[in-house]
Amino acid sequence: MNIAYRWARPFLFRMDPERAHSLSIRALQTGLVPGAEPPLDNRLKTRLAGICFPNPLGLAAGYDKNAQVPDAMLRLGFGFVEVGTVTPLPQDGNPKPRIFRLPESGAIINRLGFNNEGHAEALARLTRRKHKGGIVGVNIGANKDSANRIDDYVAGVHCFAAIASYMTVNISSPNTPGLRSLQKGDELLELLSAVMAARDGAAALNALKPCPIFLKVAPDLSLDEISAISGALKKYKLDGLIVSNTTLSRRGVEGREHALEAGGLSGRPLITGSSFALAAFRKEMGPDFPLIGAGGVESARTALAKMEAGADLVQLYTSLVYNGPRLPLRILNGMIHYLDRCGAPNLQRIRDTRVDEILERGPPPAE
Repeated sequence: MNIAYRWARPFLFRMDPERAHSLSIRALQTGLVPGAEPPLDNRLKTRLAGICFPNPLGLAAGYDKNAQVPDAMLRLGFGFVEVGTVTPLPQDGNPKPRIFRLPESGAIINRLGFNNEGHAEALARLTRRKHKGGIVGVNIGANKDSANRIDDYVAGVHCFAAIASYMTVNISSPNTPGLRSLQKGDELLELLSAVMAARDGAAALNALKPCPIFLKVAPDLSLDEISAISGALKKYKLDGLIVSNTTLSRRGVEGREHALEAGGLSGRPLITGSSFALAAFRKEMGPDFPLIGAGGVESARTALAKMEAGADLVQLYTSLVYNGPRLPLRILNGMIHYLDRCGAPNLQRIRDTRVDEILERGPPPAE
C-alpha cells in the first residue's frame, strides 16, 4: 500500500462504501490519482482469443460500471479493463445499504443488482475514447424487470460489438433474482445460441471481425454443472470463460460483522472455491481454451496461483479497495521478479501446473 493511500484509507473507510466508490471515480476522472509506469516486459504478454494483452492483469467488471474511467484504470498498469455490468435500460439496482466491507477478511459483500446508466450512456463514452487504444471489454447483463432476458443480452451484443475489445455475458450475479438459472440446461443453450448468432450478425453487418465473447460463471457450481456448461461452451464455440463471480458461501468470514448480509461475497475468502472451479473447467475444456481467473487475487503470489490452477489471464477488484491504486504495479513487478528468479521465458510456463493437485484435493468443504 503506497503512502498516500495508507493516509486516505481510514478517511474513505469511515464513509458509506458507495460514496467512497463515487469519490474514487471522480478522483480518477480529474487526474487526482496519478498514473503508473507499468513495466514493459515481453514475458508478460499473452495472446488470447485473437487479442494481444500487454500483461495478464485485468480489472474485473463492477468497478467502472458506466465506462467512466477505463483509460485512467489502464494507466494504473492493468493490461485490460472490463466495464459494466451494463443493461439495456438504466436501473437503480437494489435498495441501499447494499455494500458491506469485511476488512479483517479482505472481503466485501454486495447486493447491488446491476445498478447502471444503461447501454446508451456507456456506448457514448466508449465511442468517445475508441481511438485511444488499450483493451476494454464490456460486461453485459439483463434488466431486473426484463420480459425476456435473452433479448437483453442480444441487445447488448448488438450495441457493443463494434466498439468492445471483447464482451462478457454475465449470468452469474446472485443479486438479480433468477439470473443464475441461465447457467443451466436449455436456458443456457438458448442464451448462447442467441448471443453467438447476434455476434456473427453484427460482424457481418459492420464488415468487422467478430468480437470475442466470454461467459462469466459463478464459483458455486457442482462438477456436473461445470461439465454441462463446458459442453455448451464447446457446442457454441465461445471465445473464453471467466471463473468466477461472487459466491453465496460465507466460508472464511464466519462470525465477522456483516457476514450474514445477503449478497455475493468477493475478495480473499473466494480464492479456494473459485480456483477449484477454475481447475475443473480447465480439465473439462482442455489446454487450448481461454480461461480468465478471478476471485481472491490480491498479490503476485495469488495471481500466479490462479495461473497454476488454469488461468491464462487474471482479474481483480475487491483487493484494489483494500490495497489502493498501486496494487497493479506491485503485482506486475512481482510477476517479473518471479520470472527472473525461476528463469521462465513467460508466464505460460506455469499455467495448469497445479490443476490435478487442486482437483485431487477436492472442493472446499460444505458449510
